[in-house]
Amino acid sequence: MLRRQAMAMGAAALGLGLTGARARAETLKEFRIGILGGENTQDRLVRYDAFQQLLTEHLRMPVKLFPAADYAGVMQGIAAGQLEAAEFGASGFAGAWLDCKCIEPVVVPQEADGSTYYYSVMVVRADSGIKTLADMKGHSLAWADPNSTSGYLIPSATLKTKGINLADGAYFTKTGFSGGHEQGVVAVLNKQYDAAVTWTSGQGEKSEGYTRGNLRSMVDRKMLKMSDINIIWQSGKIPNGPWAVRSALPADLKKSFEAFLLDLPKSHRKVYDDVEKGAGVGYVPATMELYQDIIDLRLAERGGNRS
Repeated sequence: MLRRQAMAMGAAALGLGLTGARARAETLKEFRIGILGGENTQDRLVRYDAFQQLLTEHLRMPVKLFPAADYAGVMQGIAAGQLEAAEFGASGFAGAWLDCKCIEPVVVPQEADGSTYYYSVMVVRADSGIKTLADMKGHSLAWADPNSTSGYLIPSATLKTKGINLADGAYFTKTGFSGGHEQGVVAVLNKQYDAAVTWTSGQGEKSEGYTRGNLRSMVDRKMLKMSDINIIWQSGKIPNGPWAVRSALPADLKKSFEAFLLDLPKSHRKVYDDVEKGAGVGYVPATMELYQDIIDLRLAERGGNRS
């Protein structure tokens, strides 16, 4: 069950007619947003604090934040109608859609060069002596979360296509889920695992952790120096995950939420940066077509697990 940790705030309306606000209030008393794991709960709530206040003003209804312990918590919350919206990774969105067919993408973060993709990377300690994926034989690997695109789905599928058996001892001495992207890198730094997979924009200065992603976030918070790690593998392009909403929400509410997100980087750049943890330029409308390959990959994974 999702842990309820937030405080709804009311204020004057921004951009909504009173009639529409009253009509929605009759069917929806609050707008509940799920926040994925990957960092500690307090940091997540701090990052979203101003976002919550602005959205409360914009929607003219209380907005509550629900930090989940893992990706599955948010996916289940959406499917059960206990959440109205969340920002997913591509795999988490695909999994949630396959589970309930009850959500739809709204917007997707756009990078500085206009792209809407990122990369999965495998990192090791710089002093580990591990230089390539081949060197990982006989070492341990930490996944981020079973519903993470870059932290599990893409790297695990890629390793399988290379003929690498993911069972403990077959190639890696052990594999395990660290609980999130941040936790996986910390486990590598602390020598609990030899390698971890995480995500990055792959753009900008490597020494700064690139422009966006978990590495950049950890560098900014002085949890990581890029000189302490090496990247030994990088995936192909992965579509950025979308902000998604329950399909059953009133159409005017979905449109208002989309308008809020599209305007956010222009009207409140710092709030956007806090939420997105990096230097993307903003959001663009998202479509289901953008995630069809990830949906197909998750379907194939489910079929393989049943065989």
